[in-house]
Amino acid sequence: MRTEPPGGHEATAERRAARKAVELAEPIHILGAGLSGLAAAATLASAGRNVHVHDIREDSGARFDGDFQGIENWTSDADFFDEMRDWGLDPSEFKSDAFDVIDLVHPDDVITQPSTDSVAFRVVQRGTEGHTIDQGLKRMAIEAGAEIHYGTRREPGDCHIVAAGPRESSAVAFGEIFHTDHPNHVTFQLNDKLAPGAYSYLIIIDGIGLICTCLWRQQRKSTRHLNETIAWYEQHYDLNRRPIKRVGGKGDFGLPTRYVHEGRYYVGEAGGLQDFMWGFGMRYAITSGVLAAKAVLGECDYETEVRRRLVPLVRASAINRFLMNRVGNRGFKMVARYWMWNQSRKGDGLAFMRWLYKPGLGRRTIWPMVRLGMLRRKQLTDGRTVHRMPFRKALKRDIWEPGARAMEIGEEWRSVQRGERMKPRGESDS
Repeated sequence: MRTEPPGGHEATAERRAARKAVELAEPIHILGAGLSGLAAAATLASAGRNVHVHDIREDSGARFDGDFQGIENWTSDADFFDEMRDWGLDPSEFKSDAFDVIDLVHPDDVITQPSTDSVAFRVVQRGTEGHTIDQGLKRMAIEAGAEIHYGTRREPGDCHIVAAGPRESSAVAFGEIFHTDHPNHVTFQLNDKLAPGAYSYLIIIDGIGLICTCLWRQQRKSTRHLNETIAWYEQHYDLNRRPIKRVGGKGDFGLPTRYVHEGRYYVGEAGGLQDFMWGFGMRYAITSGVLAAKAVLGECDYETEVRRRLVPLVRASAINRFLMNRVGNRGFKMVARYWMWNQSRKGDGLAFMRWLYKPGLGRRTIWPMVRLGMLRRKQLTDGRTVHRMPFRKALKRDIWEPGARAMEIGEEWRSVQRGERMKPRGESDS
């Protein structure tokens, strides 16, 4: 029978402790101080790891300019904020506003209201102000012990987790942020003219509004879409709009063949973990960051967990986008009417959204056709292969002349840019 020499147990314990100390001291490098990178950093640092986050920008959220964005609550039965708390992340570190009802605008201007008894989504602000989600996650990471190095470059090959933002464009968004007297509100609009192949929306939080149009087809003179969209919302809502600034952004949508490459974990947008349909990517970003951190800690297999939890949702959204790309306002109207019929039948507008993202045999059957018809294979410089969605060309129906009010709005914005006061509508020059 094998016996330990005197002091053997103590020596073994000491060796284990020494190995653990070396493991904790070994630095973990993360590329990107966005939501996914910061979620990974906070998780790792809370476990006692030596974490360094590197970002080329000067601060987290610097690529945004005060935009409002939504965190969806329909791709899981669990409330996302409860999931965050289970992971050790504190949603109270940033400001959020929960909504259980929205105005849904059909392409023929009919307005209906999807609603639920639970939280459908939460609106957060992006940027560098203290109450934004970017700064909230930054505080969590720093308080956990992570070090963040802003204004620095680091090669992806020198990092354990890659959480860099988009490099190419599959779609773009243009918006205007403004002061308003209107109470908190969200409107979502399906309209192929104002937002080619996509949607526009109005978000108002505490006297600040955002009107945004998303373009999923390339357009010349694309600001005409935003001006026309603002004109539409002015006509249907009492906004008393006083412009502050205009913002823009892009989304890059693609599915890689693998999410772990040469020992590196790709999370968030770097891993193609985005919503192809509505653009709700924050939940995927934070979830993937946490999963990558857990993989580094030896608590899960990242490739397996991403393919189990997130890839089916991304594929479902890509299938939905493929179908939406092939319909105009007539198809959008059918979607909006079915949404409200489904709500009247089930008593919950959230049920339709859950159905849209639910993996199933039908979606698995259509997926090969979607990948072939909508995505293009590309070899990336880091050696990965991705099937990404290119920015589609404009269609004949995208050619139209702006209305009189839209042209006025364009002139008003140019006046604001010159520093001139914009007169409220109806105010005379005398």
